[in-house]
Amino acid sequence: MSTIKSRAFLGQRLATIRKLIVLFKQAILGEEQIFTSGSINRAIFLLSVPMMLEMLMESFFSIVDIFFVSQLHDNHAVAAVGLTESVLALIYSLATGLSMAATAMVARRIGENNYKAACVAGMQAIFIGIALSVLISIVGLFFAPEILRMMGADEGIIAAGMSYTRWMFGGNITIMLLFLINAIFRGAGNASIAMRSLWLANGLNIILDPVLILGFGPIAGLGVEGAAIATNLGRGVGVIYQLYYLVKGKGSVKITWDTLPVRWDIIQRLLKVSIGGAAQFLIASASWVFLMRIMATFGSEALAGYVIAIRVIVFALLPAWGLANATSTLVGQNLGAGQPDRAEESVWKTALINMLFLGSITLVFYTLAESLISFFTTDALVIQNGVECLRIVSLGYIFYAYGMVITQSFNGAGDTRTPTILNFFGFWMFQIPLAYVLANLLQVGPIGVYEAAAIAESALAVVSIIIFRRGHWKYVTL
Repeated sequence: MSTIKSRAFLGQRLATIRKLIVLFKQAILGEEQIFTSGSINRAIFLLSVPMMLEMLMESFFSIVDIFFVSQLHDNHAVAAVGLTESVLALIYSLATGLSMAATAMVARRIGENNYKAACVAGMQAIFIGIALSVLISIVGLFFAPEILRMMGADEGIIAAGMSYTRWMFGGNITIMLLFLINAIFRGAGNASIAMRSLWLANGLNIILDPVLILGFGPIAGLGVEGAAIATNLGRGVGVIYQLYYLVKGKGSVKITWDTLPVRWDIIQRLLKVSIGGAAQFLIASASWVFLMRIMATFGSEALAGYVIAIRVIVFALLPAWGLANATSTLVGQNLGAGQPDRAEESVWKTALINMLFLGSITLVFYTLAESLISFFTTDALVIQNGVECLRIVSLGYIFYAYGMVITQSFNGAGDTRTPTILNFFGFWMFQIPLAYVLANLLQVGPIGVYEAAAIAESALAVVSIIIFRRGHWKYVTL
């Protein structure tokens, strides 16, 4: 009898595994989906798998990029990369806000079964992104040294990283469009094409990194400048792939002659939503710029350790953000279909999965911090700072797991105002002052900056959950 039960149990397990394999294959190779009916767990799986893999590649790239730059054994170069990307993150907050607006509007129109309106909304978002990237290019090409100097870089860092800064600002359109068009694909429920375009872009980027940074055969290494060139080449190819799919693909969101005329009414609505989203991430990114500015006062070694640790932290957070991004599509489509309760249920289920994921990452980071940081550098002081940052900041992951999902649910509903207000108080009125007081006034040093980051992110997540439960986001019009 027990043998029969064992065989039945084994058969059930094998059947479950086969179903998961089929679902995984569907998620990777998938097509556009409407997630307004059926199993919520299935919807989360189909959306989150390609989104997490997409962000995993992005995080893997960030690790590989800083690894090859660190092989130059030049702390000035590593610091220049960190300072440049801090400012770019500040600027890309504008693009992030636009991406959130595009995902929310496209998802809402898809949920309403208005596919033509979804196409038009996506095209108008692309127009805005192109205009924004041109302005950023002009600023970076002419004022690269001033940008680094503004961030507290000394003359050694400026000399080492000025060319990197110029390339990253000048070619920002490749990154801008790559993420913006992927946001449109996600809104349409096609997370797999977004994943493939980013894998193509970053895969090529990773191949080019060692060649252009360190050199290979007859190709002379370009140092830190090569990292920026590799980024622009790789992501440029990714954008070409996206545009090809938008023109020739079979998806519901396509570039056609009907979508090319500028629609100022839609642009105005996109800007209205994206201003809140941009302000939301601008506030968050600016707080990290200020933290970077505080860290710069403790020397190149402390700053380099911080930069490396943040890259490792991002390695874990980006897949988690991929999971959180699934919430935007689910909330947008279900609100468009008039199903707010289903949207809320999707949020809580996704948040629980994210908490389990980041909780496990916290354990890994806390126990293996020294090995992880040592992979990038042999400088003892850099390693010490990196280990302290990694261990302390990761302690807030369990709270942050819920916070990022709640944030994306607000954004998917088109309510970018609430997270903006929360970020302002959480980061500017709490995190930055706390970091300054701990690091400088109480003379805790860099550890004070790390502690402030973990405390502020945890507190912000708790407040976000409380506000989300009130349910005002269910009634936002878009």
